[in-house]
Amino acid sequence: MTTDETEAANLDPENTIYLDLKDGRVVIALRPDLAPNHVARIKELTRQGYYDGLKFHRVIAGFMAQTGDPTGTGSGGSGQKLKAEFSGEPFKRGTVGMARSSLPDSADSQFFICYARTAHLDGKYTVWGKVVKGMAFVGNIKRGDPRSGQVDEPDVIVKMQVMADVKE
Repeated sequence: MTTDETEAANLDPENTIYLDLKDGRVVIALRPDLAPNHVARIKELTRQGYYDGLKFHRVIAGFMAQTGDPTGTGSGGSGQKLKAEFSGEPFKRGTVGMARSSLPDSADSQFFICYARTAHLDGKYTVWGKVVKGMAFVGNIKRGDPRSGQVDEPDVIVKMQVMADVKE
């Protein structure tokens, strides 16, 4: 069993997100130890069905895939700003972090999943989760413009759920 498989088998259902994409299910272990307020807000929005159908509006090969904006433009959100919860946790492949403007306390509903180590984000963006299964599906998300990341006809989140709420 790989480390990721072991980690996925020992997940807390209340602190695990299922992110369903066109190619399959991505399992995200939440990190309330690093960002309790961000995790609480992500779960709240997830339980409201907020993320279902939202576009991956900014996707840059070798960097990250970003979603969570109901307008699909990168400038929208849920309307509730969160105080930054920066940590020493490094941004690497599979790290899930909150997008924000140039203001540290401006994160709302947009988040991104890293494709690779991105040290320039360390300590400047809030880490709230880690992909523990399904990173290959994240890798299949349609890429955008190499510079802006803007995606024509972007992929969407099929469904996002808290594991504890799923009755399979």
